[in-house]
Amino acid sequence: MSATAPKGPSPTRGRKNLTLGRAAERAATSYLVQRGWRVLGRNVRVGRGELDLIVRRGSALAFVEVKARRTHTCGTPEDAVSASKQRQVARLAELWLAARPWAMGGVRDVRFDIVAVDLTVYPAAIRHLPAAFTAD
Repeated sequence: MSATAPKGPSPTRGRKNLTLGRAAERAATSYLVQRGWRVLGRNVRVGRGELDLIVRRGSALAFVEVKARRTHTCGTPEDAVSASKQRQVARLAELWLAARPWAMGGVRDVRFDIVAVDLTVYPAAIRHLPAAFTAD
């Protein structure tokens, strides 16, 4: 009788990815706060999804998708923000704003940013891509 490997990702890999994601979100938060952004929300559950970061600086409100990569085998972190992920973030942002009209007070620029945490170099490289995608 031969044993076969279980299909799908291992539980250990899932925990590692969650740990990596949370660490990347902490790094992204620190990076943005040091540059004058105020955090309105982190890991915000909206409907059936989650917004990584919601930040504001002056009249700009940004919904930030955070991505990290240990290797470039599957591309850079920002490459991982697919068109479907962009649509999901835009939809969740719309729901979040509809439930909080007060959040638009003084806001002239609503945008979708990406913060890429690149762990292929040491120390990790953090790239902030303002207005990386639109809600189209």
